[in-house]
Amino acid sequence: MYLPEEFDNKMKRLLGGEYEAYMDCYKEPRYYGLRVNTRKISAEEFVKVCPFELRPVPWVENGFYYDGDKVSPAKHPYYAAGLYYLQEPSAMTPADRLPIEPGDKVLDLCAAPGGKATELGARLNGRGLLAANDISSSRAKGLLKNIELFGIGNALVLSEEPGKLTEYFPEYFDKILIDAPCSGEGMFRKEKKMIKAWEEHGPEFFSKLQRNIVLQAARMLRPGGYLLYSTCTFDGLENEGTIGWLLEQYPEFTIEEIRPYEGFSCGRPEVVPDRELPELKKTVRIFPHRMQGEGHYLALLKKGAGRREESFPARKKAGKLPEELSEFLAQIDWSVTGEDFDAGRIRLQGGRVYYMPEGLPSLAGIRFLRTGLLLGELKKKRFEPGQALAMFLRAEAYPKVIILGPEEERTLRYLKGETLDVEDLVPEKAKGWHLVCVDKYPLGWGKVSGGVLKNKYLPGWRLQS
Repeated sequence: MYLPEEFDNKMKRLLGGEYEAYMDCYKEPRYYGLRVNTRKISAEEFVKVCPFELRPVPWVENGFYYDGDKVSPAKHPYYAAGLYYLQEPSAMTPADRLPIEPGDKVLDLCAAPGGKATELGARLNGRGLLAANDISSSRAKGLLKNIELFGIGNALVLSEEPGKLTEYFPEYFDKILIDAPCSGEGMFRKEKKMIKAWEEHGPEFFSKLQRNIVLQAARMLRPGGYLLYSTCTFDGLENEGTIGWLLEQYPEFTIEEIRPYEGFSCGRPEVVPDRELPELKKTVRIFPHRMQGEGHYLALLKKGAGRREESFPARKKAGKLPEELSEFLAQIDWSVTGEDFDAGRIRLQGGRVYYMPEGLPSLAGIRFLRTGLLLGELKKKRFEPGQALAMFLRAEAYPKVIILGPEEERTLRYLKGETLDVEDLVPEKAKGWHLVCVDKYPLGWGKVSGGVLKNKYLPGWRLQS
């Protein structure tokens, strides 16, 4: 396989006697992985119902390998139900090693397409806030879909320059994850096109971006909070060099131990010239010849303790909700969702109905795609529940449910947006909004009348024939 000479020489210096073993890994096939959405199903339960063969990723409890040459998990209805996310195994590590607690305010600063943000949101378990940002508005749209697919309601999806976010969120977040844009050296085996991109924009180009991003993140992290920095490159300038730069600018940060795994390699302090930082050994390098995954780098840092005044905007008193909205929401058993429902957090904006996270600052002047959970829309004295609400709910939370089997033809037809005959699945004279599920996992809404389901699956999500 062709590798640029400059990169090849760098890896020889970095790996020494392990260089040949590293080169041998290019002859091996890539690894395919999926990560279970523990917000909806436990890893143990998923293994029991999964229709294809899995093998555990040993360093991530809810991560699994599958044979990508034999199966296509993205085509299965369980994927449409948000039960898992397809993710390269090493890339599962950063979100897994950031110590999230339910109730935290968490920022994923470079979040699209959502592989790490969805895991962070699942681990919040409906409490606190997940802010997920990507500077590209087109990529942020894909990020929003994945967050909604995972049933994460306590989310703020942004598309903004990190520098502008510091004005709105000074020392606001408890935990921040930065999966930084990088030269992608760790992905050369998986994505051959990354080599050409590396030749166009190498480590020096990305290092400048990374240094700006980590400083901006440092300003948004509360004292005592944790920041996890990761890349998918081997370059010392982008990895240990960026962390050394952060410590130089913010000496109150300390490097913390990362939960170990036998295949991890320690960081390399020697790649940072003119500074002695032995604590960089606490950072982690992932090499593909030592683990069944691609190349990665992780550093976990804690911001020195200090005093921060909590400041939350005063909650507006809830006005009287439209009757049609109140009637629909009264049908939902919110306790099943894990949500302590508070009508005071409902906001009506242009006919759309949102359930807002607590404690948000003013967002006036900032670019965002979504605040909170989109419950649905008010239209001419009627309320239409939205796709995001369907994915947030559990089958037990709503009284009118249609259960389809994963191998059933009607399931595929529903996902294509077709009208269904459901006379055998609903009581006689059933009518109104029904939650359509594969097994007990919601897919979307439909409206029943006369034994026929009018399909309300979100048009932009429908399968193409």
